[in-house]
Amino acid sequence: MTEPMLPAAARHNSEARDRLILIVYTAAIFTSALLLFSVQPLFTKMVLPRLGGSPAVWSVAMVFFQSLLLGGYAYAHFISQFRNRLVPIVIHLVLLVAAMLTLPLSIAGGWGTPPASGYAFWLLGLFAVSIGLPFFALAANNPLLQAWFVRTGHPNGPDPYFLYASSNIGSFLALLSYPVLLEPTLALRSQNLVWTGGYGLLILLIAGCGYLLLRSPKMDIRAGAPDDSDAAAPSWMLRTRWVFLAAVPSGLLIAVTAHISTDVAAAPLLWVLPLSLYLLTWVLVFQSRPLLPHKWMLGLQPLAIAVIAVLLAYTGTANLLVMLAGHLISFFIIAMACHGELARTRPDARYLTGFYVALSFGGMVGGLFAGLVAPYSFSWIAEYPILLALAVLCRPRVLERVPQWTCWYWAFLAALAVALIAPAFASGKIYDWLSINRLLIVGDVAAVAAFAALVLRASRWKVFATVVLALALIRLYPSDDGRVETVRSFFGVHKIQVTSNGQYHVLLHGTTIHGAEKMQNDDGTPVTGRPEPISYYYKDGGIGQGISAIRARKNGPIRVAVIGLGSGSLACASQSGETWKFFEIDQSMVDTARDPRYFTYVSKCAPDLQPVMGDARLTFADEPNGAYDLIIVDAYSSDAIPIHLATREAMAIYKSKLTPQGAVLMHVSNRHLELTSVVVGIAAANGLKSWSYSEDSDRDAEYIFSTSVVVSAREPEDVGSIATAQDWTLTEPRPHQRVWTDDYSNVLGAVWRRLREGEE
Repeated sequence: MTEPMLPAAARHNSEARDRLILIVYTAAIFTSALLLFSVQPLFTKMVLPRLGGSPAVWSVAMVFFQSLLLGGYAYAHFISQFRNRLVPIVIHLVLLVAAMLTLPLSIAGGWGTPPASGYAFWLLGLFAVSIGLPFFALAANNPLLQAWFVRTGHPNGPDPYFLYASSNIGSFLALLSYPVLLEPTLALRSQNLVWTGGYGLLILLIAGCGYLLLRSPKMDIRAGAPDDSDAAAPSWMLRTRWVFLAAVPSGLLIAVTAHISTDVAAAPLLWVLPLSLYLLTWVLVFQSRPLLPHKWMLGLQPLAIAVIAVLLAYTGTANLLVMLAGHLISFFIIAMACHGELARTRPDARYLTGFYVALSFGGMVGGLFAGLVAPYSFSWIAEYPILLALAVLCRPRVLERVPQWTCWYWAFLAALAVALIAPAFASGKIYDWLSINRLLIVGDVAAVAAFAALVLRASRWKVFATVVLALALIRLYPSDDGRVETVRSFFGVHKIQVTSNGQYHVLLHGTTIHGAEKMQNDDGTPVTGRPEPISYYYKDGGIGQGISAIRARKNGPIRVAVIGLGSGSLACASQSGETWKFFEIDQSMVDTARDPRYFTYVSKCAPDLQPVMGDARLTFADEPNGAYDLIIVDAYSSDAIPIHLATREAMAIYKSKLTPQGAVLMHVSNRHLELTSVVVGIAAANGLKSWSYSEDSDRDAEYIFSTSVVVSAREPEDVGSIATAQDWTLTEPRPHQRVWTDDYSNVLGAVWRRLREGEE
């Protein structure tokens, strides 16, 4: 009776062992991914104040993370080659413990102040010395643990790619929970401590994985299953295609993030949305039964490319959620198509680590192009359309349904290109009707590309050429009224628009206007004399009223500090005998404001202007206490005040630099974020009272815009006439709204308040 029980007992023990292996390995990979991708927004947010809150900080951070991910994957591939299973376990545990000794996360000493130039390379160095070791150790875990899992003899070992999906589920949840859960509820210090505790837990889990591996039957590391598989090694052509398929969506990730964060805010909320969707695609394509079949994604990909082309051609003001949804859903579909091709062509498990090295190398290449090469090569965000066109080449090769198309499709496309582009080169001017119908024409050409891919089943090169034509038309046809020049720096892409009649010069960042100057009178004669500030800075607007009230209250010349130069409009708000000092981080803006070809505010009103260069939180802190009657915070990153300039600690610095009766004026105009309550809250936390001003409707005059302004001071008499003016409201902090600090900010809440109040 006992002998028949032995096989059953052995079977039970084997099943229990397999279940334990699956649980421990899945938990370790999930936890590692959770830590790997939660540290990205966490640490980048710590670094953001060093460089003015620029969205480029995130782009460079992504380059660092992708590069170190490649290093981790290569390290995992190398130590997985040891036949002795104990060696890689010991090496990796020693690395993890050494990395643990560098925690909690912090910016390395000696990296507090950025240089005058070379910000991207300085940032890469800062990331490397600050979090390089712990991130490197985390980066190696996914391929390394999968390789160990293969060697445990688990029944699922021959196809361990489902663990990659588990890894990306952890990554996806980490990123999605950051702006929704962690950022609104925990301060940075608390987030850091929780992350450090998770790192310690991970070391225990990986030690458990190593123990289970050592207790498993011995297997050849190169085997994908107990009976050594005869699967052929992937060709170099296939490996090259893996790199390309990984590079395009990786670069698109950075490009689409830069595009959408230009018009909203450089905040983790907008960084993690594209990255979360990017990781979700990895989860879905490596499922044993994909929720979204690959053929569906290949069918939708040309339509998604066409949608983005139309969105890039559109220059109007649209609902934030609609624009975000258009770009993000289309990006998701394109990434699904690319990553689905990678999943479809994945190799046998014995070549697993090499496959991951190719993926991470492609990710690094795409990141380097979009994050470092493109910003220094183009004066506009050219990487987005370039990568969009390359995405077409990620499609698999197809047999054209009707061979005859091969002949006349190219002729048709050439004729279409000549008809749409040649007039511009022949006359030096694109026909007016082409400019007026720019959106329609681009949309039609993009639709032709989708039709060629889905109906004609044309080759990917034909579709690629058609998409290139559609995207080229976006650049060739004027997107604005008149001539436009672009200036690109680490801090973004600025456009200087000269209206068609030459009457106005306008400064834009993305689709947001940040200054304008009237260069010609209505009769076409040049404007002479001292320029009159317009856009947000006209004399009877919120900013103009604030300056006049402080000047009248003092009844004499005032000392003013202005954070943010822009087009230099406020240089002409000064009066004789007054001292105005400007603080600016972007040298390209200083050069633009000084150039009379673009704007004359500085050349005519402050020709000797020498702005203090650098991030204002660092440079303004060095100013003498009690020096200024008025501090104007008019800096912007994208369409909002950089977050680190709108915290309790920042307001404490401003207050310390005020004279006893001085005031702080903060420009909070914004289409997507409600910031008035944020400023009122940080002012109240420093014992200051606040008066808010907001115009609800545009004025009739051209380039005169509605403004929202908050003035804060110690007492009502410090703000003079503002305290009793009908257009100004003494505003109390909201009782249940948490004050923003250097450790805490809630961008999602500001977006929600703007949407809610807009509906009201």
